[in-house]
Amino acid sequence: MCKNADFKELSSTGVSRQDSPRLTRELHARIYGKLLYGFVLHIDYYAKFSPSPLSMKQFLDFGSTNACEKTSFAFLKQELPVRLSNSLKEINLLPDQLIMTQSVQLVHSWFIQSLMDILEFQDKSPNDPKVLAEFVDTLVTIRNRHNDVVPTLAQGIIEYRDAFGADPLTSQNIQYFLDRFYMNRISMRMLINQHTLIFDGSTKPGHPSSIGCIDSCCDVTNVISDAYECAKMLCEQYYLGSPELELREINAKNKSQPIEISYVPSHLYHMAFELFKNAMRATIETHETSSTLPPIKVMVALGGEDLSIKISDRGGGVPFRKIDRLFSYMYSTAPRPTIVKPIPQAGFGYGLPTSRLYARYFQGDLQLYPMEGYGTDAVIQLKALSTDSVEKLPVFNQTALRHYKFNQEADDWCVPSKEPLNLAAYKVAK
Repeated sequence: MCKNADFKELSSTGVSRQDSPRLTRELHARIYGKLLYGFVLHIDYYAKFSPSPLSMKQFLDFGSTNACEKTSFAFLKQELPVRLSNSLKEINLLPDQLIMTQSVQLVHSWFIQSLMDILEFQDKSPNDPKVLAEFVDTLVTIRNRHNDVVPTLAQGIIEYRDAFGADPLTSQNIQYFLDRFYMNRISMRMLINQHTLIFDGSTKPGHPSSIGCIDSCCDVTNVISDAYECAKMLCEQYYLGSPELELREINAKNKSQPIEISYVPSHLYHMAFELFKNAMRATIETHETSSTLPPIKVMVALGGEDLSIKISDRGGGVPFRKIDRLFSYMYSTAPRPTIVKPIPQAGFGYGLPTSRLYARYFQGDLQLYPMEGYGTDAVIQLKALSTDSVEKLPVFNQTALRHYKFNQEADDWCVPSKEPLNLAAYKVAK
């Protein structure tokens, strides 16, 4: 499509590389302008559509009984441009100074290139095996290209925050954008992974019950135990010690059976690993003068509709007013990562907000319940039924647009002052 248009127009003018350099530059500039305008029209076109969310059951049914590479090809070549274009439209609503950072420009270019790559297949037939093979290769290229989206964008946020500060309205808009942007990224990687894992013959499933990246019989306690062991290894490398794990499970549906649900093990691992890292760090730093460390207690409960995972630590907790900060992309309690001394227990501070997105992606949630002076309970809520686990996807529309154009107005609730009211000023004269 777009890639060949410049060569066609160049040949039609009869201008060769030996002609006037100035004329050639002007011609290339005119062609580039036309190509850019045409590409913007593509973005505008696909951004008019809402993404089509899929349920866990749909992913499983398609991968196990109705797996057809041509059908998946036809769906993805239409669906991925919609999700990419929705994200591209929202990037342009960020503050100008943030958009102009090198990191954000780099991420923007990745999304542009990925959209161009997918559009190359719009007019190609799925009946050609070579086309299907090229499509798989393209999806793998796109996935690899986007591997560093989160840390790269995080670096842009740091650059912007250090240069311009963070007023409440801007922080609110950036939080709104990143939640939606990263959620869209999770969804696109899910689609790409399912297609490449199912239809790339060289890839073997990680587990006999795996369908793509979904394990239809995901052993929840095993995944949690693996996450704990990896977090423990990092903790002992850095702190030379770690709290022990006490894990219990209650299967209300069948008390004699282990807890298994249809889920993406890597998503569950990501959430548990992040919560264990935080719990271990808090526990050790709170009890650094103690001879023993209190254990981290985990309760896993499966009911008729919900799977609940509670991770409890005695790491001193945090004041309740700071909970929102822990999920903020503009604020991190963790030391900034450095090349000289990497900190395995910390990073950009995106672990908690992105973990919450993974939980919410299939209609679950992740919440923190601190008890200042004692510890914190972190609770992951997931849907137990594959029919209830449906993708939660952002949509670029007028409602989303209003979030970015919102003006700070007076609060309709009283804001408590740090200085108590001086009642003496209202003393009635005798």
